[in-house]
Amino acid sequence: MDTIASFFSFITTPVSWVIVQFHSVYGKIFGPDTGWAWGLSIVSLVILIRICLIPLFVKQIKATRAMQTLQPEMKKIQERYKNDKQRQSEEMMKLYKESGTNPLSSCLPILAQSPFFFALYHVLNGIATGSTIGVINDPLLASARKAHIFGAPLAAKFTDGSSKVEALGASLTDVRVVTAIMIVLMSASQFYTQRQLMTKNVDTTVKTPFMQQQKMLMYVFPVMFAVFGINFPVGVLVYWLTTNVWTMGQQMYVIRNNPTPGSKAQAAYLERLTKHVTHHGKAGKRSERTIIKAIVAKGRDRNEFERKFINALTKAGLVAQADGAVVKGEAQAAAETEDGVVTTGAAKRQQPKRQTKAQRQSGSAKAAGEPAASAEKEDSAEKEDSAEPTTSLEKSDEPQDAKPAARQQPPKGGSNGRSRAQSGQRKGGPQRPKSPSKK
Repeated sequence: MDTIASFFSFITTPVSWVIVQFHSVYGKIFGPDTGWAWGLSIVSLVILIRICLIPLFVKQIKATRAMQTLQPEMKKIQERYKNDKQRQSEEMMKLYKESGTNPLSSCLPILAQSPFFFALYHVLNGIATGSTIGVINDPLLASARKAHIFGAPLAAKFTDGSSKVEALGASLTDVRVVTAIMIVLMSASQFYTQRQLMTKNVDTTVKTPFMQQQKMLMYVFPVMFAVFGINFPVGVLVYWLTTNVWTMGQQMYVIRNNPTPGSKAQAAYLERLTKHVTHHGKAGKRSERTIIKAIVAKGRDRNEFERKFINALTKAGLVAQADGAVVKGEAQAAAETEDGVVTTGAAKRQQPKRQTKAQRQSGSAKAAGEPAASAEKEDSAEKEDSAEPTTSLEKSDEPQDAKPAARQQPPKGGSNGRSRAQSGQRKGGPQRPKSPSKK
């Protein structure tokens, strides 16, 4: 480990200078020889480094998104060469090369932090051995050796002997209890961060080597931290625990606001976005418009959660545009009146209830009887109002053309029509042929 730390000694001076500057600030508040002053200096160093690595983290997210867009192509390659693993790997690497993506992009923040991590280890190791390093002179070295974090010296390790721990002014029990707790917290935070990524922010419909790699890292990294943590000084454990907590919070923010398509996190995000858009009638944030724009651009390639989101907007009378904006649909716009009051729309047409045969017959008979009853009432009213009585022998003043056309003319030929009906012949249409056996 000392050889590796010496290899990164070129950055030891800048790291020690940053720690001293933060210590000068916190020393005025908590005291220069306290563990709070030196511990918070290390925490501040982590925060400063992670802020500087934000552009790299954004690049990592973009590379991860590019890997996710290639998942359909990866699935096709897996199905095509499912019996030839070597050819499958070759086609995967060819696809990575053509698209300009790298499956190891998720390790970029860890690789970028490695120089700072080993430089800090080199500084703390110098404090433990009593040698000046970087900008840490003798007075600062003596102050750092007096600093304790919950009873454990800043430069003490889990594997140190009792004599070395006593030289730093602490007990072996305190050192091992504090370091054990910090190692467990460090490994647990790393495991939770990776598990959160695998369970919430991964498209489970497509299985790729990238997913297998992430699943392997979920179990490998915590074990690595537990094994190497017993050889880390307390200050390095503070550094690594802080950076793990930062990574966990940063990842929670990304999963909540920019989830992977097809993941459980996307389903939860689109559910929240649906409630927000339907309540306000528009997408306010730029990030929301960016995600809606990507969903609209997919067309028929949308996943289940994206289709539900589009259908929910349609039911609410909203339409997602190609630029990510959400506008009111034609039906919703037509429901607005001139004074700006939104109506609920026209009432739905209600279908009449189905009637039984008896109800239909009684209804038709009632309808036929109503005109006759009304006609009788009118005739009685005319008789009462008339001053001169009339008889049935008087001729009507109405012309002959005004007589109702419902009067039927008697059949010509007298009883010929009746005799034809009695003889069994049909009225109109083709006649039934007579049987040849009968006369």
